[in-house]
Amino acid sequence: MTTDTVRWGILATGGIAAAFTADLIDLPDAEVVAVASRSEVSAKAFADRFGIPRAYGDWAALAADEDIDVVYVATPHAAHRTAAGLCLEAGRNVLCEKAFTLNLREAEELVALAGEHDRFLMEAMWMYCNPVIRRLKALVDDGAIGEVRTVQADFGLEGPFPPSHRLRDPAQGGGALLDLGVYPVSFAHLLLGAPSGIAAQAVLSAEGVDLQTALALSWDSGALAALHCSLTGGTGTTASVTGSRGRIDIPSGFFHPDRLVLHRDGRDPEEFVADPADGPRTTFRHEAREVMRALRAGETESPLVPLDGSLAVMRTLDTVRERIGVRYPGEGVTVRETSRLTRLVPSTHGHPVR
Repeated sequence: MTTDTVRWGILATGGIAAAFTADLIDLPDAEVVAVASRSEVSAKAFADRFGIPRAYGDWAALAADEDIDVVYVATPHAAHRTAAGLCLEAGRNVLCEKAFTLNLREAEELVALAGEHDRFLMEAMWMYCNPVIRRLKALVDDGAIGEVRTVQADFGLEGPFPPSHRLRDPAQGGGALLDLGVYPVSFAHLLLGAPSGIAAQAVLSAEGVDLQTALALSWDSGALAALHCSLTGGTGTTASVTGSRGRIDIPSGFFHPDRLVLHRDGRDPEEFVADPADGPRTTFRHEAREVMRALRAGETESPLVPLDGSLAVMRTLDTVRERIGVRYPGEGVTVRETSRLTRLVPSTHGHPVR
């Protein structure tokens, strides 16, 4: 950091990279100075679209650019370890999309690299930076609903997704769990920490990734979580946390909420609504601002998205995949345990079951 303006590099040129970059260029204290893709044509098209001065046709060139303060890694998560690791080794700070990596081993390697090079590293769990989620966390921590008893959350997309889609491609870390389930799992971790017990069931695709997964998590306190993710149907994306003296509901879009409702015993419901000045509920500005705040403060991780928390979530996701029999290339042979899995069967409606 040499100035008050934080200079960003964007690694990858897909949809989420575009959405994040669009929010970045609206921030007066952020400057996007470079973008990289494995395709020079794609990088140049992205740079032209957003007015970015430098476009690189390989990731290493971006990582070596010393005018960059922090790199946003927006590749599919199967490439996170390689892309983020390259940047950390070159001395760049990194904001890496979620799921943090494919597995805990890769996540631990990134954290070790960040420590070795004294660089900032954060998983891009934008939900944790959302003002409404931060309000919910404060309410729970302050005892507004008493001791937490249950957590519920779901995230499902309607689809259908063809076998060629990245969400069904094992080589790209496909499946509902890492793309969508990371949100319900992270929500439960935010409120209760790492669970002591994990049970899961799933429907697997012909490619061996999970089309939908149901999770039951438990804690030594007696708290339970019922979580669900799916590529086979659009869910309400709602969340709720119930305590011994009340409940907090997020009616929809729990991972980027604009309101919550607090129910307390003997009182009328209270609604907390996001400040319109904070921007639309889909904004990535809160996450970007937290990264820039931490960099200016000389911090190597964010207290809102701590690395230990990201590692704990990856440990839970690894255990869930072990339970449901999903393995990615390089991790071993996929094991389908018929006693715990529902089979993908032909649809009676003229198209594959999604």
